[in-house]
Amino acid sequence: MVESQNFASARFMTVAEVADVMRVSKMTVYRLVHSGDLPAVRFGRSYRVPENAVQEYLRAAGFGRDFNTG
Repeated sequence: MVESQNFASARFMTVAEVADVMRVSKMTVYRLVHSGDLPAVRFGRSYRVPENAVQEYLRAAGFGRDFNTG
């Protein structure tokens, strides 16, 4: 059984936004998503990446500080 979560406060980023924050190309973000290194949700033909997943990925990569996406 799936635990109840509050998705109303979840923030999602586009692939372009993730690429901008990480200072990489959109193709690099797509590779991370397809390899499973960066979780994402598919909406139609596009992907959305949870903001906290990007923060966690960067933290695990050794970038401990938070960032501002807006």
